[in-house]
Amino acid sequence: MTEPAAASAVRIGLPHGEKVTHRDVAANGARFHIAELGDGPLVLLLHGFPQFWWTWRHQLVALADAGYRAVAMDLRGVGGSDRTPRGYDPANLALDVTGVIRSLGEPDAALVGHDLGGYLAWTAAAMRPKLVRRLAVVSMPHPRRWRSAMLRDARQTAASSYIWGFQRPWIPERQLTADDGALVGRLIREWSGPRLPEDEDVETYQRAMCIPSTAHCAIEPYRWLVRSLARPDGIQFNRRMKRPVRVPTLHLHGSLDPVTRTRSAAGSGEYVEAPYRWRLFDGLGHFPHEEDPAAFSTELINWLKDPEPDR
Repeated sequence: MTEPAAASAVRIGLPHGEKVTHRDVAANGARFHIAELGDGPLVLLLHGFPQFWWTWRHQLVALADAGYRAVAMDLRGVGGSDRTPRGYDPANLALDVTGVIRSLGEPDAALVGHDLGGYLAWTAAAMRPKLVRRLAVVSMPHPRRWRSAMLRDARQTAASSYIWGFQRPWIPERQLTADDGALVGRLIREWSGPRLPEDEDVETYQRAMCIPSTAHCAIEPYRWLVRSLARPDGIQFNRRMKRPVRVPTLHLHGSLDPVTRTRSAAGSGEYVEAPYRWRLFDGLGHFPHEEDPAAFSTELINWLKDPEPDR
């Protein structure tokens, strides 16, 4: 895929014609693509695997309408952001996130992260608390809960079989891009609840994954998460994550999520020394923000606007 074609695959419009602004910002030694809509307090949206900024297309509009500056960024190595040879450990990826906040000229942001983006949101809130105003995490337990579940819960280990499969060299990259990214479409459909995504939406994610080097960069964070479990850098990171989150936190999860079990995510509040709200969406899977965008956006915006989020 040529560079112009790659750009056109990710610098796309919103479903109902809203004019989102695409641009690049420099942070933490790399260049990051963002999609931006609205004015007001910054809400920074972080996507998960196997997606890119476009997963937040519905929330960009809802947040902008509610009076927020909504920004969805492509994580390092994905979408329109730089594909660097290294830097895919969670501590560095979290510095990407906080660096983007600074580059946008904002004193802080409400972070909203799904899947891997949620893992990084937890990390950023613990590492750089002054830059995180509020925290909303979707379909992802706190990093220490994630580690514990992966090592001690056989059902979670089985549900995360794709992560173990990523540890092989080169084969996963080839599988993700074979047949125009067909595996990406299969994973998104299998991980969703009964409200399956539109074929057109799935094809958008498949095209983005087929941009050269994207599959490799998208897999690298998961390789670090597993390979570092017994390494000094992984043990040190786990210790660092004992530092409690001290900002109001909203934890959102789909009751039918086949990838991250509810039992694994629940209980993450023990690492939050601030108002913590748990919300389980009945009948939704791993992508509640896409499966029921209206309900998700309403829950998120009401919480962002609530001056007493501990209620």
